[in-house]
Amino acid sequence: MVITLKLRNIIILTLLALLVVSSAIFTISEQSNNLEITLKTNGTDINVQASSLLFFNRAPESMIAEMQEIALYDLQSDNSTVDSVKNDMKVIAQKYNYNVTVKIDSPFGIDKLPMPATVRGTSMVPTLQDGQSIVVLKTNEFKVGDLVVARHPTYGLIVKRISQIKDGQVYLMSDNRETIVTSSGIMKGLDTWLPIENVVGVVKIY
Repeated sequence: MVITLKLRNIIILTLLALLVVSSAIFTISEQSNNLEITLKTNGTDINVQASSLLFFNRAPESMIAEMQEIALYDLQSDNSTVDSVKNDMKVIAQKYNYNVTVKIDSPFGIDKLPMPATVRGTSMVPTLQDGQSIVVLKTNEFKVGDLVVARHPTYGLIVKRISQIKDGQVYLMSDNRETIVTSSGIMKGLDTWLPIENVVGVVKIY
């Protein structure tokens, strides 16, 4: 009788041990498909960093390279948003059978998306010079006096200063108030009303 009880206890303990081990293996297997992706950017360049709770879980180099290419394209696009950038990274990860959480780490904070741009023309002199590099923070929070980049139906992306905000519109003005003599004649900097939603973001670095 004593031997039977001991044998039963051994069997029970063995089964419990197997249950614990199988549960641990399942947990590790689940975690091995989970990654944290950080898009580290200074506003002009971007670096994809992958981390995991499991020390042996390394993201495929081909996946990181693909994310790097798309993330750089998204950084330079005026149409990308925080959500669209994150979704692009998740779509790529799914191709490699990974689940990812994504965050953007920029000089403006976590999940704040910047965009690099280059000034063309002299309408913002003396504040901005022709050919000058700037960094824009994509945001719908701006005020009168801010330098912003906006989409113009004729001229594409323009950089101007907000002079007025009224009835869902912004009035954008050039800093250079002097006439400009060019080979095609006498010109003045563009002043224009545009819908608020045409504003891409605020110029933060220049």
